[in-house]
Amino acid sequence: MLVGPPFMRENPRMTVDPLSDLLQLLDARAVVAGGLVGGGDWAVAFPGSDRIKFWGVVRGSCWHVSEDDTAPLQLVQGDVLLRIAPLRARLCSARDVPPVWLADIRGDSSDAVTQVGLGDDFFMIGGMVELGEESERLLRDVLRPFVHLRGDSAEAEPIRWLLGQLLHEREGDRPGRSAASAQLIQLMFVHILRVYMATTEGMPPGWLRALNDPRLAPVLRLMHADPSRAWTLNELAAAASMSRAAFAAYFNKVAGIAPMRYLTEWRMRLAQRTLAEGRVPLAKLAESLGYASESAFSHAFKRVMGRSPTARRRQ
Repeated sequence: MLVGPPFMRENPRMTVDPLSDLLQLLDARAVVAGGLVGGGDWAVAFPGSDRIKFWGVVRGSCWHVSEDDTAPLQLVQGDVLLRIAPLRARLCSARDVPPVWLADIRGDSSDAVTQVGLGDDFFMIGGMVELGEESERLLRDVLRPFVHLRGDSAEAEPIRWLLGQLLHEREGDRPGRSAASAQLIQLMFVHILRVYMATTEGMPPGWLRALNDPRLAPVLRLMHADPSRAWTLNELAAAASMSRAAFAAYFNKVAGIAPMRYLTEWRMRLAQRTLAEGRVPLAKLAESLGYASESAFSHAFKRVMGRSPTARRRQ
């Protein structure tokens, strides 16, 4: 349940999880995008895509080669590659094998799994994240163009298990296979973000980095638990066990935004979600988010979101 204004909560005293809050607010849905089976010498070229995608190696190994200057990556069983950059790339058994385009070998087949080469010593499952344009931009801003998660790390153990379960669902013919696969791939995406947060160095400033920061995580939990409260910089700094000046500078460095700006943007994104549902009067929504008047709320919303609450509701 998304934590927000009182009319949006089932239990306002529940433990607050800002990552779950944000993923639900973004309405991030991971779906199975297909699979690739390969054997012998093979290479498949993929067109550039503006979708956020990830590939998990269930069996065997391959190389990932991007059209930019990124160094080729070797992916082995259990590895996952999260692709943010909208660049053409190829997967191959060896880097000198001439590639064929995925569309050419898939043809009109309705089978989600594509065969390339001879044999089946390699198997990969692909997924993609379905997001609205604005939500996708928020996620892209906090992720690197390519994220390689190694399957042999302790943090990746849940991902290895999920890949095995996806393979089990594919090879079986049990009732509910599609529904089970959908739930597994969604859970896999959450674990990918967890491993990324725990293991990636040089993460760009943003909300994802702030969620994983031991000093800022308690602060974000406070703001997410009670966004309507008139939080002061002193209160938030105390939650981080820092002085006011040090806290403001540190928050801006890690999150890429001032703490009060973060709070305002979080309120406006909660408001945007409620406006899309179209059932709460603006005056009540303004009050629930800590604004003394509808006009003050409308001014803040337009400043952050670029349009008035009424225009957003109409859209």
